[in-house]
Amino acid sequence: MNSQVLFAKTPPLKLFFMASIPGAVGMLASALYQLVDGIFVGRFLGETAFAALNLAMPFVIINFALADLIGVGSSVPISINLGKKKIEEANNIFTCACLMIVGAGAVVGGILYAAAPGLIGLMGAEGDFASLAVQYLRVYAICSPITTIVFATDNYLRICGKINGSMFLNIFMSVLSAVLEFVFLYVFQWGIWAAALGTCLGMFVSAGIALVPFFMGKMQLRFCRPRFSLRMIRQIVSCGVPNFLNNIAGRITSILMNTVLVRLGGETAVSVYGILMYADGFIQPLLYGMCDSLQPAVGYNLGAGKHSRVRAIEKCCYVANAVVSLLSMVLIFLFPAQIAGLFTTEVNGELMIIAISALKLFAFTYLTRWLSFATQSYMLAIEKPIPASIISVSTALIFPVLLIVLLWPFGLTGLWLNFAGTSLLAAVLSAVVLLKKRKELLRPDAQ
Repeated sequence: MNSQVLFAKTPPLKLFFMASIPGAVGMLASALYQLVDGIFVGRFLGETAFAALNLAMPFVIINFALADLIGVGSSVPISINLGKKKIEEANNIFTCACLMIVGAGAVVGGILYAAAPGLIGLMGAEGDFASLAVQYLRVYAICSPITTIVFATDNYLRICGKINGSMFLNIFMSVLSAVLEFVFLYVFQWGIWAAALGTCLGMFVSAGIALVPFFMGKMQLRFCRPRFSLRMIRQIVSCGVPNFLNNIAGRITSILMNTVLVRLGGETAVSVYGILMYADGFIQPLLYGMCDSLQPAVGYNLGAGKHSRVRAIEKCCYVANAVVSLLSMVLIFLFPAQIAGLFTTEVNGELMIIAISALKLFAFTYLTRWLSFATQSYMLAIEKPIPASIISVSTALIFPVLLIVLLWPFGLTGLWLNFAGTSLLAAVLSAVVLLKKRKELLRPDAQ
C-alpha cells in the first residue's frame, strides 16, 4: 500500500494491526534466532562457551549502538518530513544516515577489535573462558562496517510502506543465520567464532537485499547527493539518543552484572543471567516490534498536524504492550524448567536449580514493564527526546545499579529481584512523564 494512504487514511485500529503484526513477527523471528544462537552454542560447544557468549554479548550490542542511534534517529525526521511533503529533505537525511552508519561501523568495530582482550580481562574472565569471549567479540568487530546498517534498512522499508517486506527481511535473516550457524558448529564443528560469523553473514546478505530497491530507485526514499549540515546531524542525534543511551546504559549494567556474577557464582551464575537475558530477548523484541513499526505512522501524522490520529495509534500500542507483557509474566512463572532446559542438558544440575528460581522472580518484571516501554517509544516518536532519554537511562542503568546496592545483602537472589524492581520504578517514572506532558499530548488537530 502507498505509505501516504497507509499512514494518513487507514483507521487507527486497522493501521495498528497492519503495521504491528508484521513488525512483531519480524522481531519475533530475530528473537527466535537469538534463542537458537544460545541453544546451539550451549549444546554444541558447552557451558564455558555459553558463558563466554553472554560475557561478550554486551560489547556486541555496544558495537551496534551507534548505528542504531543513526538509524532510529534518522527515521523520525524522515517520517515527519514526508508528512510535511518535504521529499528532498527526507531523501537527503536518508542518504547521509546510511553513509554515517557505515563510517561509524568501521570506527567502532576497529576500537572493539583492539580492545577486546583488555575489556574481557577487566571483567575477571581468565583462560578458555576469556579466550572464547574475545574470539566471539572480534568477529563482530571485523564485520561491523558491513552488518550494522541492516537494522536501519528495516526502519527505512517501513517508512516506505513496505511493512511486509520488512517482516520477510527479518525472517530471512534469522533463518539464514541459523542455518549457517548450524552448519558451522554441527557439521564443520568449528568454534565459537563461527557462531558469530554465521550471524554476521546473515546480516550482510540481508542488508544487501534490502538496499537493492533503494539503489534502483523503486522506493519512496531515494539516494541522492548527500548534503551534510550541523542542524541535520543534531536532529538525527537528538532523536536517536534515547535508543543509544538505552543500548549503552543497558550494556554497562550487563557488564557490571556479569562482573558481580563472576565473583559471586562463577560461570554458572553468568549462564543463569544469560538465560534471563535470552528470555527477555524473546519478549522485548515483540514489544519493540509493535511500537517501532508504528513510528513512521506516528511521525507522518505528527508532521501533518493530525494529533488525534497520533493519540489513537499510541493507545493501541499501550494496550497491546500490556497484553503481551502480562502473558509473558504468566508463561515464564509457570514454565521455568522448560525455559532453562533449552540451554543445558543437565536436568538436575546446579545451573538448572538456580535458573528455575531466578526465572520465577524474573517473571514479575513484566507486570509493569509495558508502561515504560510504550511511553519511551511514544516520547521518541513525537520528538520528545529528553523525557524518552530520562526513561531510557533510568530503566537501563540508574535503577538497576541502585538496586544492586540496595539488594546486595540478598546475594544472587537480590540480583534476580533487580529486574522486577527496576521495572516497577520505571513504570512510576513513566506515569509521571505522561502526567507532566498531558497538555502537549492532548493538542487539537491543526486546521
